[in-house]
Amino acid sequence: MGTIQVVWGTGRGPTETAAYDAALAAANVHNYNLVTVSSVIPADSTVTQVGTAPDLGPIGQRLTVVQGKATVAGPGVASAGLAWTTGEGPGLFYESSGPSDAKTVEMRATEGIEAGLALRDWSTDSIETETASTEAASGEYASAVVLAVYGTAEPIL
Repeated sequence: MGTIQVVWGTGRGPTETAAYDAALAAANVHNYNLVTVSSVIPADSTVTQVGTAPDLGPIGQRLTVVQGKATVAGPGVASAGLAWTTGEGPGLFYESSGPSDAKTVEMRATEGIEAGLALRDWSTDSIETETASTEAASGEYASAVVLAVYGTAEPIL
């Protein structure tokens, strides 16, 4: 049985990439090479909301994630979120993001989970969500991220 940790953060910067990097730093996953996967949660996995990631291994290694992310130029709002559900078998993550408020992003992620479950014959428990949101002032960029981190870092080479 593996553990998937949900982490989140927000950040600002002079460029889109700088703001995104700052949001990853707030979640403590900025020193890894992120590999994004689709949204299936392996059976017998545990999903835990931790906010900020603990030490996940050596810097520069590969980290497998499902990621909701949004970056906006100010003035504006960046919001990102994940919804998930698990049960006795496999589960699902759905991500959502955009230049909108956190409540709208949460609603879209939940609707995605419901649509995804309608495609599958899986028994799952309740739907859980996490969102992050931040505002960008004029002349800056802002990013919000919510990531589901699968396990720990693995060698990239």
